Amino acid sequence: MNPAETDQVCTAKIDASCRVPLLALFGGAALWLVVGLLLALLASLTFHAPEMFAACPFATYGHLAPAANDLLVYGFAIPAALGVMLWIFARLSQAELVLPILPIAAANFWHLGVFIGLITILCGGSSGFTWLEFPRAAAMLLGVAFVLIAISAVGTFGQRKERELYPSHWFLLAALLWFPWIYSAANLFLVTPTPVRGVTQAVINWWFANNLVFVWLALVGVGIAFYFLPKLSGRPLQSRFYALFAFWTLILFGAWTGIPQGAPVPAWLPALSAVASVLLVVPLLAIEIVACRTAWGSVRSKWDNGSFCFISSGVDFFFISGLLLVAEACPQFSRVLEFTWFGVAQVQLQILGFSAMILSGAIYEILPRVMAAELPFKGFVKAQFFLSIFGVALFVIPLAVAGVKQGRAAYDPAAAKLWLMISTTGLLCLLLGSLLLAANIFVMTMKWKLALAKTVIAYIKSPLEAPEKISEVKP
Repeated sequence: MNPAETDQVCTAKIDASCRVPLLALFGGAALWLVVGLLLALLASLTFHAPEMFAACPFATYGHLAPAANDLLVYGFAIPAALGVMLWIFARLSQAELVLPILPIAAANFWHLGVFIGLITILCGGSSGFTWLEFPRAAAMLLGVAFVLIAISAVGTFGQRKERELYPSHWFLLAALLWFPWIYSAANLFLVTPTPVRGVTQAVINWWFANNLVFVWLALVGVGIAFYFLPKLSGRPLQSRFYALFAFWTLILFGAWTGIPQGAPVPAWLPALSAVASVLLVVPLLAIEIVACRTAWGSVRSKWDNGSFCFISSGVDFFFISGLLLVAEACPQFSRVLEFTWFGVAQVQLQILGFSAMILSGAIYEILPRVMAAELPFKGFVKAQFFLSIFGVALFVIPLAVAGVKQGRAAYDPAAAKLWLMISTTGLLCLLLGSLLLAANIFVMTMKWKLALAKTVIAYIKSPLEAPEKISEVKP
């Protein structure tokens, strides 16, 4: 067997070791994405027809909106990102996934925790803290599941044959450490029988929300993009120095942002947050330069690849989302934009425009490899891409415009009504796109399970081989 064939066999074994864990993580993530967007659509409809769900206490905006947001982040973004992370570590290490049973068990724990959290929020048992609405039981399940996946990921990372670290390693390893730290700290101080009191609650909640939605999703999304863009474009990642510079400045400045300018806290906290937000322009520019120089230097045919379109567009959305965060933090703009729909637009662009786009592209690239089969509906990839682009534009831009109009009209809710109706159309497009992603994942999973069942049945029904006759030995 020549070296090329040996590498193919090794790669096939690596992909096969990731198959079941990734199906468990991706399948649940796709389901929660559909449910989350459906709940977000229902929440948006409450602004157009408030009497629509008047007889359903669990279907009010205060229940639907946090449930939808938590499903988009905890239900879809995090488990999908962890699945992609496991595969990237295995590929970069040129080693099979270590302890694959741990991610399988962790996926079930994670989805169970999300389900418990969803039911709790809809029944009115939310903790009241943004992005921490899940009860302690669900939070413990999520924490245990994350640790199990991290053990497998770090073990696989330790088996790598090349000691040199790639830029993707920096971002993804930092994400493995970042989430347990911020999630455990926030739950320890806020979601406990004896939480901290006073304004400290709000400060910790703002710190956690920013670190989860902006910093953690940025670490994961950029790390995934820096792995796939060179592979899909056929060019090495441009400017390793810029990538390292972006990594450290993103961590340094991103962790200090998130405090609103009008917050009733000591003045130095909003001032420090504003300065850190403005300095975020530095890593944003560095990341955009690296991605553009890598992607736009590729041949035109690469743009026919759906995964490439998803990931390159996701990086652009991250850059725009960061600029919106910077604008919202500037004192001259915050006077108008604070406490309006503008902040919601920035958060949703970070989740649905950046993370969901990059993760969808990565899933479409990984699934055929780990399953050793083509996607059942190849046309759905481009269809979802265009639905996602139009959906994000129709959802985020009207919300941003509604925020500006609402701020200028002294927070008059009627000023934003028309734009909220337009944003509902964007949510519908995003929901249709998520159904296409779920269809590809579930059909591919069912085909694999049916093939596996047929193999097992054929093996059971096959006749046992007759033992060879032992000839008698004459004395």
